[in-house]
Amino acid sequence: MKKDTDAFNFINGRWCGRSGRGERFETRNPATGERLESFPQSTPRDVDDAVRAARKAFDFWRKVPTTRRGEILLKSMRLLEAKKEAFARDMTREMGKILAETRGDVQEAIDTAFYYAGEGRRLFGQTTTSELPDKFAMSIRAPVGVCALITPWNFPMAIPSWKIYPALLCGNTVVLKPATATPGAAVNFVEILEAAGVPPGVVNLVHGSGATLGKRLLRHPDVNLVSFTGSSAVGAGVGEACGRTFKKCSLELGGKNAQIVMDDADLDLALEGALWGAFGTTGQRCTATSRLILHEKIFGVFLERFVEGARSLKIGDGLDPAVQMGPLVSGRQLRNVQSYVRIGLRQDGAKLLTGGKVLKQGPCRRGFFHEPTVFLGQPHMRIAREEIFGPVAVVLKARSFDEALSILNGTDYGLSGSLYTRDVNRALRAVRDMQTGITYINAPTIGAEVHLPFGGVKHTGNGHREAGAAALDIFTEWKAVYVDYSGRLQRAQIDVPKS
Repeated sequence: MKKDTDAFNFINGRWCGRSGRGERFETRNPATGERLESFPQSTPRDVDDAVRAARKAFDFWRKVPTTRRGEILLKSMRLLEAKKEAFARDMTREMGKILAETRGDVQEAIDTAFYYAGEGRRLFGQTTTSELPDKFAMSIRAPVGVCALITPWNFPMAIPSWKIYPALLCGNTVVLKPATATPGAAVNFVEILEAAGVPPGVVNLVHGSGATLGKRLLRHPDVNLVSFTGSSAVGAGVGEACGRTFKKCSLELGGKNAQIVMDDADLDLALEGALWGAFGTTGQRCTATSRLILHEKIFGVFLERFVEGARSLKIGDGLDPAVQMGPLVSGRQLRNVQSYVRIGLRQDGAKLLTGGKVLKQGPCRRGFFHEPTVFLGQPHMRIAREEIFGPVAVVLKARSFDEALSILNGTDYGLSGSLYTRDVNRALRAVRDMQTGITYINAPTIGAEVHLPFGGVKHTGNGHREAGAAALDIFTEWKAVYVDYSGRLQRAQIDVPKS
């Protein structure tokens, strides 16, 4: 376990500082401004050392029986369970979301460990028939190699777990580069993996900017796969760089998700879902409900209740159990939200119904707090088309289900969509016709479960999925195997028996 407070990189089974002299960066509590910790701004040399360790460990780790790898994952799950409350509190201090949510973040890592530990007894291939006699055919999964995992700050333990656990289970080794806003959560997670018995070099951790470390990982000749979660703009560059060197690449990117509320919906249920989807995690989720599409028959009454609900949310330090929405993660993120508020007002001409201001009073005076904000807008507006990643919701009106569905589909993104209705026909049409990777019926746009595939279409990703059995497809290569026991040359598609 880590002893030296300066040693936050983890390379080849050893906690260490950066190579040579270099800069450091600080983490601060976004609710209070309190200084938390200082981390090394790692160098390209540190990345090279981590990749070298992962490459060396891969030859050993890929040969460890999958059942044994699964047992190590199961042990890490039990260790996470014991540390859940402590890690949740650390996470709230580091990135701001309320305790109920950070507990859920750690629980998601626990659930992911449990799921992939079970895959240690499965990891199925396929057996099939051959078109030739006395010949056996099957397909098996083989590990990819060294995986570079670049993760965001909004789910600083859950998302790394989505990547690390299936990667390890499949026999790969990894280099993790977490977001600079949440390095502490990554340190906690890697300490758990070390304590669970992951061998040296199998998991490596480096801290620092994506511009420096991410670029080196993308270009490194010994990295076989890059898994990135972040913005669509950055993801496009990641995909381009991987394409040049034929690296496997998994991209989980942005969203502009919408909840449709039809005139036959349970409005109480839909209201709960809309408030949770729009303002949970302070809107800092790729699945956040940033658009609310209301049928014209219930538009007025629902809008009034939604605005009232947004105004009534208790905002403050996420460690306070009474608080319902914490701060934004950083001053930069706060400024980004404010820029979109100005766009909504000045460029789009949207009507501000509530919020729109930075909070600097009472328990919010020292942190990066922003009011829950609701605009009345139109589908063409930038605030209704671009990802804001903050507590801003745009309300839109629809005259019919078809129009509502058209509005929902009318962005460059396609991650999550939600429909509230009692009509089973509409529900099944939504399942078929929503251009999203995730569809919810009578539930908000947030709340994915770890045993189902997670990801989206259009600019939300490049077709791969995280979580569930689907994640195994990016972290393995399929290998076809033929065993001919006929004792003679047999030529497929040529030696065809005559009918």
